[in-house]
Amino acid sequence: MSTKTALKQLKALSKSNPMRLAAEDWRAPWQTLISTIMSARTRDEVTIPVAEKLFKKYPSIQKLAKANIKQIQLIIKPVNFYKNKSKSVLNCAKTLVKDYNSKIPSTIDELIKLPGVGRKTANVFLSEYGKDAIGVDTHLAYISKKLGWTKNKHPYKIEKDLEKLFPRKYWRNINPITVRFGKTHTSRMKKDILLEKIRKLR
Repeated sequence: MSTKTALKQLKALSKSNPMRLAAEDWRAPWQTLISTIMSARTRDEVTIPVAEKLFKKYPSIQKLAKANIKQIQLIIKPVNFYKNKSKSVLNCAKTLVKDYNSKIPSTIDELIKLPGVGRKTANVFLSEYGKDAIGVDTHLAYISKKLGWTKNKHPYKIEKDLEKLFPRKYWRNINPITVRFGKTHTSRMKKDILLEKIRKLR
């Protein structure tokens, strides 16, 4: 796979609905991070209104850090695994207030120390704020294998393969482009037909 071909394929993938994703358009970085934590294995159209409700009740990271776990559970119940995510949200907020002066770390090594923040969440957050990072989720992993960008299954190895394949200036756009493609084409059969056409681009 050449970089030239991969860039043509990425451009073809980008012709999808310009829908809002869970990490986008928040007024504060802590809201971006918390919303991204909640979005794991949950549709963005579910996560966004739930996050808006949570942030309305707790308009600052300091207030969220003092929240009652039962109240958080009640608010974020529509997202998948809401009980575990409630713990992650509360503990992440507490850690940020206590250990980071309520500021979000700007490196992946620091971000992944936070409760509920894995490598994918950290990279999605960093890319949202202009950093060169690739968040590998299920959409990106599936599409990468279908198009021949990688032969690996492990997210970290996929991330490293994509870093080698794509110029750095494209990294932060890869996840949102592939997620929008995946969410635009929800039928597996239709998605695979389109991906096969894109795979043949040279």
